[in-house]
Amino acid sequence: MADSARARVLEAESANGPLTEVDALVHPASRLHPQKITSDLPGRSFDRGGQGRHAMESQVDPRRHEQVRFATEIADYLGAARTEGRFERLVIIAGPAFLGHLREKLDAPTAHRVTTYLNKDYSRLSPEEIGDRKSTRLNSSHMSESRMPSS
Repeated sequence: MADSARARVLEAESANGPLTEVDALVHPASRLHPQKITSDLPGRSFDRGGQGRHAMESQVDPRRHEQVRFATEIADYLGAARTEGRFERLVIIAGPAFLGHLREKLDAPTAHRVTTYLNKDYSRLSPEEIGDRKSTRLNSSHMSESRMPSS
């Protein structure tokens, strides 16, 4: 379960078993104001004709850049955990925008282990509340999550 600045790794012994938090990753830079992320003001450039100067705009939003960096960090963590045999199946829960970043960054073998992507921000809930909501959502006939096809 993750948002753009914090990821919590939860595990359950069985599909319906209680969730236990086993690890957490934090990336506070994702929450900073863009001016705090960049250490310098944008550079300055001259007009083609040489008549004026103005600030150059950054091509990438600094906050989005930090969110993508954090998604990469989480994907690397999950890839290493998969390699170490720490999980068989994986459910990823994250807010919609951040979930997209995570999906893009997962390597193929790790993505293959994902049984469910749930686009909800449960980052502030306790493991018990997450378990209650997850099981309700997964057993509901009105599921909004996407399921990976089984091979």
